[in-house]
Amino acid sequence: MKVFLCGRSLSRGCVFLCCSSFVSTFCLLHPRFRGTIYLNSTVGLSTSWTNRPYLLDADSSYGITPILVSENDGNKYHFCGFYCNDDQSVECLLGIFIAFPDIVSTEIKLMDPQLVWSANRDRPVKANATLQLGLDGNLVLADSDGTFVWSTNTTGKSVSGLTLTEMGNLVLFDKANRIVWQSFDHPTDSLLPGQSLVAGRKLVACVSETNLSQGLLSLAILNRSLTTYIDSDPPQVYFTSRRPASTYFSFDGQALTAPPYSRTSPAEFMKFGPDGHFRAYQWDENRYNWKDISDLLLNVYAQNCGYPMVCGRYGICTSNGQCSCPSDQNFFRSLDERKKDVGCLQLTSIYCNSSQYHSFVELKNTTYFAFEYNRETIPSKFWFGGITLEDCKRACLRNCSCKAVVFGYDVDETRTGACLLLNEVFSLVDTDDRWHKRVLLKVQNSSNTQNQSGGKKSRRHTVIIGSTLAAIFGIILSITACFVIFKKRTQDSTKSGDFMDLEPNFTGMLTRFSYNELRIITEDFSRKLGEGGFGSVYEGTLSNGTKIAVKRLDGLGHVMDSFLTEVNIVGGIC
Repeated sequence: MKVFLCGRSLSRGCVFLCCSSFVSTFCLLHPRFRGTIYLNSTVGLSTSWTNRPYLLDADSSYGITPILVSENDGNKYHFCGFYCNDDQSVECLLGIFIAFPDIVSTEIKLMDPQLVWSANRDRPVKANATLQLGLDGNLVLADSDGTFVWSTNTTGKSVSGLTLTEMGNLVLFDKANRIVWQSFDHPTDSLLPGQSLVAGRKLVACVSETNLSQGLLSLAILNRSLTTYIDSDPPQVYFTSRRPASTYFSFDGQALTAPPYSRTSPAEFMKFGPDGHFRAYQWDENRYNWKDISDLLLNVYAQNCGYPMVCGRYGICTSNGQCSCPSDQNFFRSLDERKKDVGCLQLTSIYCNSSQYHSFVELKNTTYFAFEYNRETIPSKFWFGGITLEDCKRACLRNCSCKAVVFGYDVDETRTGACLLLNEVFSLVDTDDRWHKRVLLKVQNSSNTQNQSGGKKSRRHTVIIGSTLAAIFGIILSITACFVIFKKRTQDSTKSGDFMDLEPNFTGMLTRFSYNELRIITEDFSRKLGEGGFGSVYEGTLSNGTKIAVKRLDGLGHVMDSFLTEVNIVGGIC
């Protein structure tokens, strides 16, 4: 079964609504069918659609649930609907995508569909999510559990219907066919023929080819210049021009406009990719796939090395397109030895509360993609001119958030130059020494390590000397411990012998207490009564409450005879 809704359209072409039977009929309708979804329609069609992803064939890596389709030139179609991966968990975007039907195959196929706009790129929905055009004029996307995800915010704006134009523009319109809301005003990472990017809006690249959420790279119109930058703090610009030239767009300082599609300008769309390039794409009718036909904002200064993520964070890009990590392996290593372009890992984090251990790894003949373009765009607290390298280093050391220094000597000077402080470090650029540029990466030394400038050799010597001293100290400590233990055992034996020698003198005469018992009785000899011969006398209390006097000797060997005499006298009195 096919369901058509005929009516007026905002543009020429086939615009129609298909139910789930689309997957078996492909909805390749004759151009005479034109349609638009109207609110309060007497036809009685639903204005609520449920996401039920369907894989068109066994080779598909995506699933679709079409809602609106528009035809252009009889063979290219723009679809508005749910675009999903083929995973069992199913993550879907409500979007617009371009596809060509395989008119040769007997099977139902869409060849290499390309997503050019999405409403919920940072919040994918699952199967059974719903899109609803309410009677209040608001187009609302909700997930399968009813959670709100996205809307056009057009409540109360006299919306009469919804259409997808032949240019791929999703439009909400009023009774006078005036546009109330359109997807062309809310671009994501692509521009279609006839679409404009105006000042105040921007294209944001995806994280990667497989992760379609927003990444860090942006393309926008800033200060009447077409500018691309990585959205760090502050932003790091890698291309800017007041007069970018291309046959695929026009630019007047306020808007970048892609001209309407024509056979003489066969670009189907332009896309700002996760690699930072802005390219025009065209369908290859011979190979049945998309090909990029122009790199629209080629970075002439550093060519491919001039893009922020070409070698990942801390990666160094060479003129032949190879990537490597800083050579000091004590502080940096590759994230993946088999994929050098994914970047490098800083082994030790930088801590603000231990700034006394901060130093730099210096990379000579190295610069940074943002160095040439950021003289006018970076705030003054991050960019300095006419200062020395040492002043630049000190400025970074005083600022905990500073992760690196980029320095270039002045052309006619050898002492001063320009300095850029970086709060985030992306791809570095290997350069010719004649430019007198260098990058200094801030690193965290451990508390017992010499300054980084000492190099590997000094660190090795430090380890050897430390190990030797530790071994010598261990031997001395062992000998000392053995001597102390031997002496203690000798003294204990002597004391034990002396103590036993007292027994004949006091047999059956007095009660004996251990030293620990006496400490408890006297509360650790805290109440001193006075001093007598050979020691002090302390008050004590027995467990039965009897008060006693305890004499603590200052010596033992040379006072033994006198002590025995004194005890005998006391015993005789008692």
